[in-house]
Order: sequence, then structure tokens, then C-alpha cells
Amino acid sequence: MVLQQHLACYMGIDVGSVSTNIAVLDTSGQVFDTLYVRTQGQPIAAIQQGLKTIKERNPGLTVQAIGTTGSGRQLAGIMVGADVVKNEITAHAVAAMHVTPDVKTVVEIGGQDSKLIIIRNGIVIDFAMNTVCAAGTGSFLDQQAARLNLSIEEFGGKAMASTTPVRVAGRCAVFAESDMIHKQQAGHQICDIVNGLCQALARNYVNNVGKGKDIKGPVLFQGGVAANQGMKRAFEEVLRCQVIIPPYYNVMGAIGAALLAQEATAGNSTAFRGFAVIDDIYLPRSFECDGCPNMCEVVEISRNDQLAARWGDRCGKWGYKHCQEE
Repeated sequence: MVLQQHLACYMGIDVGSVSTNIAVLDTSGQVFDTLYVRTQGQPIAAIQQGLKTIKERNPGLTVQAIGTTGSGRQLAGIMVGADVVKNEITAHAVAAMHVTPDVKTVVEIGGQDSKLIIIRNGIVIDFAMNTVCAAGTGSFLDQQAARLNLSIEEFGGKAMASTTPVRVAGRCAVFAESDMIHKQQAGHQICDIVNGLCQALARNYVNNVGKGKDIKGPVLFQGGVAANQGMKRAFEEVLRCQVIIPPYYNVMGAIGAALLAQEATAGNSTAFRGFAVIDDIYLPRSFECDGCPNMCEVVEISRNDQLAARWGDRCGKWGYKHCQEE
């Protein structure tokens, strides 16, 4: 989607292990453009390519404020000159409430982790994350789709075609794959195995990430895995309520970051360094500080051979930061 010339906007960048997402919002909070690209282990290149694509699609764009989130939020914030750097829980919650003001539960499943956010009266009161096992995440589903010779787009359709799902162990990625192979060898239909896997992953999510949480509707399903209709149906069966997939489900973190940036600047000037960052040369490195028993790993990044920022130390000894996470 191409924006009008010289349109003022707010931008959010969500840098994850699997994808880097950018959202562009107008001053009323409406989404005008989005970008979803694979990080491929190169977040700096992904950010620069993403900004280049946004600039080319939207000539004359005026960025009023910019925010970053995701596991690579510090790096992204330093690169672009972010006005706000926020964690994924806050960003996803803000985006969910922007889309559905009365939302009570957010289910977010990304490439490498899963999150559950509990919201009451517009306030996050509880959350949980699963970062130990990859079962149920986007990368695990990608792997299983490839093993079954299916594209990830076909995966959900296969699950929806099933009427008699088989029981698959979903508590562990290794056990789930072994159980699926056993079911194949027993002669079960692929669509029933895929459907059984979706149900197993939904049960695993609710029993582990959602354990002890008060899950109530409206429930929003966010993250790349929300594209899988089989997973949506499985969650509805396990939770026994409707699960809503928002229009921009795969870039909700970026949308939340843009909204937070808009709120943080409140009409003041932005720290955004402009689209010139596309051509800058960034070099990250890390070292271990031996100043105390903590042995902190300090991350350092230079821009065009000049020190741009350091972070990761607990005491602040090396805390040369361009932007501070709130």
C-alpha cells in the first residue's frame, strides 16, 4: 500500500528471531502500510532493507515518532533513533486494546516463543511466556510442514479438512515429532495427523503458558501462527470460546510500538535519525566485563566507525546508550 505524499505518520519496528516487522500508522492511529520480512539471523540488514522498502513504497513520508520492540529492540532503537523502546508484552497489549478495546486475553505465538497476556479494564494484570521448548511456535510448525512436504500455507487447510483427529503428544517438540511419525506409520491420514498436532499444541499452550491464568473472552490471537486456521479452531475448542484474529495479526507488536511512540512524543520532536540509516554501516561486538563477579556480557555497537551505544551491564559502568528502554 502506498501512502500519500508528505503524510505525517508514526512507525513501529518489531525485531524478532524469525521476522522483522514494520507498521506505519497515520496520526489517527489507522494502519496504512505494513511489512513482514524474515530476519534470517541478520537483524541489522533486515531493519535496513525494511526501511528501504517502506521509503520506496511511500515517497515523502514524514515520520513523527518511531518505537521499537521485540528481542532486538535495543539494537533497532539505537539504529533508528527510537523515541521509545518497549518489551513485547506491552507492545502487543497496547495493539490489542487499540483493535479491540474490551479485549481480556491475548494469545501471541511467534517464531520462537509463546506469550499470554491477561488484560482487565485496559490494564495488563498478568502475563506468561514459554521460551524453554519450541513446541507450538512458528519455527516448529514450519519444520513439521516441511517434513510432511507441505507449505506452511497448506498446513492450516489440511487441519481444517480433518474430521477425525488423532491424539498427538504435544508437551515436547521431540516427542510431538516422534508421535507424528508413529501415526504416519500406522496409516493415519495426513490431515488427521496435522489436526491432531494443532489440538495438541493448543492443549500444551493452555496447560503450560496458561496454567493458573484466568483466561476470558474476548480472546485475540496474534503472531505469525495466527495465520493457521487449524490452530485457531484448536484454541476455540480448548478454550470453549470464540478466538478473534485481528486484521494485522502478524505485525501487532510493531503497531503497538508505533502507538507507544505516538504517546511518548505527544507532539514533540522525534529522535528518529531519518531514512539515512539505510546506508549506515553498523558493527556489533560483545565482551565480558571482569570488573566484578557478575561477569556481565556487554554489547557494543558502532555506527560508521563511531561508538553508538553499549548495553548489558548491570552496574552502568559501560552504559553508553543512545536510547533508554522504559
